[in-house]
Amino acid sequence: MPTHALSRYRAEWFDGAGSARRDVLAGMVGTFALIPEVIAFSFVAGIDPEVGLFASFIIGIVIAFAGGRPAMISGAAGSVALVVAALVHSHGLQYLLAATVLAGLFQIIFGLMKLDILMRFVSRSVRTGFVNALAILIFSAQVPQMLDVSWHTYAMIAGGLAIIYGVPRLTMVIPSPLICILVLTLISVFFPMPIHIVSDLGRLPASLPSFAIPAIAFDWKAMQIVAPYALAMAAVGLLESMMTASVVDDLTETTSSKSRECTGLGVANVAAGLFGGIAGCGMIGQTVGNVRYGGRGRLSTLVAGVFLLLVMVPLRPWVAQVPVAALVAIMIMVSISTFSWGSFRDLARHPKVSGVVMLATVAVTVVTHDLSAGVMVGVLLSGVFFAFKVTRLMHVAVDYDPHSDTRIYTVSGQIFFASADIFADQFDLRDTARTVRIDLTAGHLWDITAVGALEGAVTKMRHHGITVEIIGLNEASVILVDRHAPMMGDARNGQT
Repeated sequence: MPTHALSRYRAEWFDGAGSARRDVLAGMVGTFALIPEVIAFSFVAGIDPEVGLFASFIIGIVIAFAGGRPAMISGAAGSVALVVAALVHSHGLQYLLAATVLAGLFQIIFGLMKLDILMRFVSRSVRTGFVNALAILIFSAQVPQMLDVSWHTYAMIAGGLAIIYGVPRLTMVIPSPLICILVLTLISVFFPMPIHIVSDLGRLPASLPSFAIPAIAFDWKAMQIVAPYALAMAAVGLLESMMTASVVDDLTETTSSKSRECTGLGVANVAAGLFGGIAGCGMIGQTVGNVRYGGRGRLSTLVAGVFLLLVMVPLRPWVAQVPVAALVAIMIMVSISTFSWGSFRDLARHPKVSGVVMLATVAVTVVTHDLSAGVMVGVLLSGVFFAFKVTRLMHVAVDYDPHSDTRIYTVSGQIFFASADIFADQFDLRDTARTVRIDLTAGHLWDITAVGALEGAVTKMRHHGITVEIIGLNEASVILVDRHAPMMGDARNGQT
């Protein structure tokens, strides 16, 4: 590893005085934020909670070393759980583990191929919609824990929120969510009341995860079953991780290696599958909570994974007594801090199409409970609106020189698949002028559709005995024309 890269990697672990303490405490908060979500997502996938918890432990440790975004917490996520629910139901846990390993291999390949560059097509409006939708989903996931419960639960949640928002006014030494968990747990232990505790959410791990190859027949038939799910898991996981990394980049005003995050997540998922866990990805709610409470380095990610194992196995009897109300209070805080409240103001200030993209992303995500579906719709709408915008910027001015009997078409703007038909319609293919000159000095041909539209117009005018000249082509457009429409070369050179 080059010296500068080694120095940066070292700084990502220990960056300044007090950073280690902040990372450790923030990582511990991230662990407690992981527990209810991972257990809930495990039920969605149709697996035991320990499968999701084991996966989060393994992924957290591996991604701390191999990932490209410091301070990002990864684990068993809801979007992946939704993808594999049908596989678990029809073929069982072992096929899920095999799909997890294969998904990790796909992600490693995607990272080595630098496919993270596709994130450049995700606009700011889509990212804002992604964040807002996630905040809504995080809050809605807490609603079941607040239904058909005693008043004690509401009192504990209110007390937890008071601690979370009140303690920082007095001290920032210990993250207030951690204090919330300790205080509410002590209250519930010394003053028993009818409330749910962590042990009520499902079976917790009683031992360490062990290495095992998925018990399936690795033949062509099995791969036909596993591969589609693995590819879907890989794509959804990478999409959510890349979005989460981008959010952390914005929050911390730093940059990260997205391609390394792809390969790192792939390695982590391979390890998770081999140790009996489900595939995972970046968890934006827990990551935002980690960053909000001081987590900045890889140490916070590592602590979140190690502490999860610590509290789930040796400290299992104590963790089982943590009130669910404390976890609900933390997640409500995370949802409030995750939501981009400034987006309401932006709806009035920004172009309407940006607002439509953001709202569509939120709506699709909330309705489907699938972050990837919302992002895909947002990206598609962004592309359509961009195409329409660029199309309107293309203009063709028409002049006539009677002395030389020449019709002059002056083209300005971008000509590509979305504007090619409009461009072609500007020409009078039965022009009565002896010569037609097409001036592309202020225009640009982007693709073969644009070249095809120009070639079609030139060919038809020549068929009617019109001499056609093409002038002003820039170098890139010349290369496209010469490669895909060599018969227009004489027109470009001003010949008949």
